[in-house]
Amino acid sequence: MNKLNKIKYAGLTCVLISLASCSIPSVVTREENKTTPAVFANETNDTLNTAKTQWKSYFTDSNLSTLIDTALKNNQELNINMQELIIAQSEVRARKGEYLPFVNLGASAGVDKVGRFTNIGASEANTEIKDGIETPDPLQDYKIGAFATWEADIWGKLHNAKKAAVGRYLASVEGRNFVQTNLIAEIANSYYELLALDNQLDIVKQNIDIQTNALVIVKLQKESARVTELAVRRFEAQVLKTRGMQFSIQQQITETENKINFMVGRFPQAIAREHKSFEKLVPTKVNAGIPSQLLENRPDIKQAEMELLAANLDIKVAKARFYPSVSISAGIGFQAFNAKYLLSTPESLLYSFAGDLVAPLINRNAIKASYISANAKQIQAVYNYERTLVNAYVEVANQLSKIKNMQQSFELKSQEVEALNQSVGISNDLFKSARADYMEVLLTQRDALESKFELIETKKSQMNAFVDIYRALGGGWN
Repeated sequence: MNKLNKIKYAGLTCVLISLASCSIPSVVTREENKTTPAVFANETNDTLNTAKTQWKSYFTDSNLSTLIDTALKNNQELNINMQELIIAQSEVRARKGEYLPFVNLGASAGVDKVGRFTNIGASEANTEIKDGIETPDPLQDYKIGAFATWEADIWGKLHNAKKAAVGRYLASVEGRNFVQTNLIAEIANSYYELLALDNQLDIVKQNIDIQTNALVIVKLQKESARVTELAVRRFEAQVLKTRGMQFSIQQQITETENKINFMVGRFPQAIAREHKSFEKLVPTKVNAGIPSQLLENRPDIKQAEMELLAANLDIKVAKARFYPSVSISAGIGFQAFNAKYLLSTPESLLYSFAGDLVAPLINRNAIKASYISANAKQIQAVYNYERTLVNAYVEVANQLSKIKNMQQSFELKSQEVEALNQSVGISNDLFKSARADYMEVLLTQRDALESKFELIETKKSQMNAFVDIYRALGGGWN
């Protein structure tokens, strides 16, 4: 092939490569919208934010703090997420290594026996290498050298792949922070649920004593013919019902304790706590700050943002696959048919240097599919980011409202309990003096018991709102 023909073929190759890299399918991308409301509903634009408070300062109960501290060390889910970080970090290292040269050292040894009546065997027969030395038969082969390959990252494909891996690593970090935030909140909520159950159990035991005393009085009145057997049976049934509630609550206490132990990462054991002052717990004042601070404080929002960044880079990586890739390979070493000649130079010296320019030409469906998928995933990431942001705002708004409403509800429920406690004493006195029948006593006792349970439930809801607003604002991970 003459020089002119070589130039023609080279020019034709460049044209084909150029045509192959021009046709890139058009897809729709969607940019994220980070706009948030200026303030939360019925709140000021004060930037003081409770999310900046460390959890040890936010939860002042020493027993609860011990549980959380133990969970942060032993919780299995948190430790699994830590391994996810190591995996993501290794992925970054792998992507970084791809756009650096690969250099390998190698050595080989072998033997090759070619048939005498073959074209190679016939050509090598009686061939002198030098100084009367004929070609050995069988022919040995020894080789040692260094070989390198490198893909020139002209279009930024490898560099963007590395940056995408970094984004996913940072998303994994925020994912772990989000797991930690949820873990702290879940332990705190379960702890307050346990205190509420302890108080409900105390209330049930107190009512059992009250109802048992009332049953004794009814039996005495039945002996004096002031009431019938029906009244005695109704009071007995009420006592038995309340005793049944006692065992139901005890089972709930056991399950709640074990739930906390599981989150703490240990086998079932008693949970240290002090429940006597549960009704008197008053949540500290919460400063919600402004909605835009959620972008900084909420780990799930930052995780979605990092995943969106990685998805945008994936599009660039997929797009670069349509363009020609340039790779360079080189090698240097020694090769000989006898080990004693291996380091003889220049006879045994070998070296190579080559450059490749390759671009997809026909049947690029796989590359197109990868590119379209990358775009679809980018749009998914945008929607996920927007959903996470809106969900964060809604959670904060709900918990701010719940804190105010539960406070007012608790105050009214406390007054209701006080009124019914007084009515229990009044109904008992009236019953003793035959000015009220036994049904009025039973109904009053039932209403009083239910109101006390509701008061404890309201206090638990109030404390849950205190915990959940801290989680919703993004506290607990820093």
